[in-house]
Amino acid sequence: MKLSNEILSPEQSSSRVIDNISYCLEYGCDLGWLLDPRDRSVLVLRSQQQPKLFLGSDCLPVLHEIYLELTVEQVLSWLKMGKK
Repeated sequence: MKLSNEILSPEQSSSRVIDNISYCLEYGCDLGWLLDPRDRSVLVLRSQQQPKLFLGSDCLPVLHEIYLELTVEQVLSWLKMGKK
């Protein structure tokens, strides 16, 4: 099982990043996350399923082999989002 993660930066187009994740799903990934630090959200994509938006204390889906509970807040807190 494979996971594709993308973090949306201010200069990126969300549609371009979603296209990258979709490509990965088409060629073997099982799960894709698009982290949006500005929106404080994670868009989860899976092959043959509609995308789903997760916020705040929502638990994120992980790969079946990984026994881990992660919330959107936890994952986004790991990012360094300070001002330069």
